[in-house]
Amino acid sequence: MIKNKKGYVADQAAGKAEEKRSGKILISNNGPYIVSGGLPLAKEYIVTDDDGISTEWKKGESYPEQDTYALCRCGGSKSKPYCDGTHVNESFDGTETATKKKYMARAERIEGPGFTLTDVQDLCAVARFCHQAGGIWRLTAESDDPNDKKVAARIAGQCSSGRLVIWDNETGKPIEPEFEPSVSLTEDQEKECSGPLWVKGGVPIESENGTKYEVRNRVTLCRCGQSENKPYCDGTHISCHFNDGDPEL
Repeated sequence: MIKNKKGYVADQAAGKAEEKRSGKILISNNGPYIVSGGLPLAKEYIVTDDDGISTEWKKGESYPEQDTYALCRCGGSKSKPYCDGTHVNESFDGTETATKKKYMARAERIEGPGFTLTDVQDLCAVARFCHQAGGIWRLTAESDDPNDKKVAARIAGQCSSGRLVIWDNETGKPIEPEFEPSVSLTEDQEKECSGPLWVKGGVPIESENGTKYEVRNRVTLCRCGQSENKPYCDGTHISCHFNDGDPEL
């Protein structure tokens, strides 16, 4: 049973990160993401096994440090990952349709003997790490093996969107990786496409109308321009074959 339902967001894993570096992301009206506070920007690649299952993240190049920068949200910039104003010429519709309800208010709970898994399916960015070890749902159901908790926590922590969270049944607290606040440009070589922005470490995200989204340790933001759950990624980058020009795709 989860004893502390509010622990996942700002007051635990995300809160630690916020203390280290201030920074935020502002979603502009039908325009780019305005990133401020000197948040590091880098490439990150999904590594898969012979069966095509995602197993780890591989760091790529880092971009020059900037205090403030604008990242393309429409998917059409010729200067990706940065905005070049294409959204204006293409009349990009970046209307935010995602709910602002809290993660725990929407989460399905799968309780196992050793730990609990929470799952918010509409946050899925289709990174596919959850299929490791026979599936994180199977690990949860059979979690009387202490080693399964470590494996499941690692797998959930690789879930870039934050859809999946593992909770310790004894403490009621989430088992989260500790990230420095940063932004990663994800690449999916298995699917031959570029993925979403992976926002790590409890970075505040503010809507174009000034309201704020829940602060979470792991968030994926759409950058192909096609998600139906904006600003979040919904996996559409795969079906639309989004490519940011990465030479490794």
